[in-house]
Amino acid sequence: MGKPLIYEILEKPATSCIIAICSAIWFYIQKKNIGYSHVGLSYETAMEGQYWRIITSAFSHISIIHLVFNMSALWSLGVVEQLDHVGLGVEYYLQYTLVLIVVSGVLVLAMYHLLIQRFKVDYFRRVTAVGYSCVVFGWMTILSVKQPSSKLELFGFLSLPISFAPFESLIFTSIIVPQASFIGHLSGIVVGYAIAWGLIHGMTNYWALSLLGWIVLVFVLSLKKSGALDLNFIEIESVTDPSLPSVRFLGTGNGRTLQMSALPDGNVELV
Repeated sequence: MGKPLIYEILEKPATSCIIAICSAIWFYIQKKNIGYSHVGLSYETAMEGQYWRIITSAFSHISIIHLVFNMSALWSLGVVEQLDHVGLGVEYYLQYTLVLIVVSGVLVLAMYHLLIQRFKVDYFRRVTAVGYSCVVFGWMTILSVKQPSSKLELFGFLSLPISFAPFESLIFTSIIVPQASFIGHLSGIVVGYAIAWGLIHGMTNYWALSLLGWIVLVFVLSLKKSGALDLNFIEIESVTDPSLPSVRFLGTGNGRTLQMSALPDGNVELV
């Protein structure tokens, strides 16, 4: 008999919180009938300055099956939080989850840019990606390097050797789920190896908090600039260089009206 669920939740506090956040967002999306075009990340929307989609796309799932698959894998990968003795642990997990979310999202856009501009594959211009799989594949990869003897448990009955899990899952999802984003999953693997091999390193609580601060700032300013969120208490003015905004707080305002205009439907990829 396994441990009671409450003990497992206490042993994986960060993972449990992320699963709760993603589940709550899925419920909100269903309740409000929000679609891929409202929260997903695409090359076109990013080029329009809607950088906030890097964050919303990571935590959003439209399909319940997509949510269950990602959260099941994430729950198994939460073992990272218990591996302080090999240099991992809760702090490491939180610090590099931030890195995975941002860097894998940027890498996806960079790959789209290369395919569109260099190889003239316009299909990727309007592909809209949603899901937490970039981060899931990143942690699979990190764990496969740091703790190759671990197992990846899916749905409570399927067990994969973690050393092969990233590429097994990449091939499996590409075959079984036609909409699965090969580029999104591959980006998570690439960033995961960069972290595991020390190419991306040096994260501390200070740098993690600094990164979080920049994420929040860019998130809010891009929401304001793109008109997706009514933030009356923030005014963006041009300075000597029109491309560089300055921020001025004018006092209280509404700041709570969320107006997400639907974009033209394009292709959808699940990450």
